Amino acid sequence: MRLAGPLRVVVVVFLVGITWLLTSSVLGRDGGSILRHFFSGGEEPTPEPKPRKYKCGLSAPCPEKHMAFRVVSGAANVIGPKICLEDKILMSSVRNNVGRGLNIALVNGVTGELLEVKSFDMWAGDVSELLKFLRPLHEGTLVFVASFDDPSTKLNDEARHLFEELGSVAAKELAFRDSWVFVGAKGIENKSPFEQRMKNSKSSNKYEGWPESLEMDGCIPVRAPLEN
Repeated sequence: MRLAGPLRVVVVVFLVGITWLLTSSVLGRDGGSILRHFFSGGEEPTPEPKPRKYKCGLSAPCPEKHMAFRVVSGAANVIGPKICLEDKILMSSVRNNVGRGLNIALVNGVTGELLEVKSFDMWAGDVSELLKFLRPLHEGTLVFVASFDDPSTKLNDEARHLFEELGSVAAKELAFRDSWVFVGAKGIENKSPFEQRMKNSKSSNKYEGWPESLEMDGCIPVRAPLEN
């Protein structure tokens, strides 16, 4: 007696399923991939290679005698900023060392050694603390800055000028709730190539009351030791 059409389909599906499970258990391979291999005539599709990531998530390695970095500003007043150097997180919410205002990491430009990290509340804090932090910087010190929420309300002319001396262009006009990321250095002769600013504007803000977060990465040349 011949099996009816629907019943034959059920039997075939059952047998394929049993074959799949047995093959998987014997060969230790994923059953789905085995079936795909069988029905495709023995050729499996080649998976697309994942893009390689380098230090601090850069898409390419830095040249010799350069340090990889990534600076991310805060998003609104919710997600904190992040500063990475040579694959080491210097400041982040996870490390619990960021805060509202300006988040600054000082690094030895010759050795890459982290010197100090500190956040300064530019909404309700005292700008004198920021001035005390920036005034005594030594020649060659790298300064990494990431804003969070409001970076400018308490900034005065001296504070803005100190950032300008570090190579900033945007510090002079930095305004309420702007997003700002910057890498400068004490003793820099020209303006820093590592700076981004996003203005707080109702017409273009990504968040209600705040512009979008900024993300900047690159390679900083290691500074030659100062001659005695």
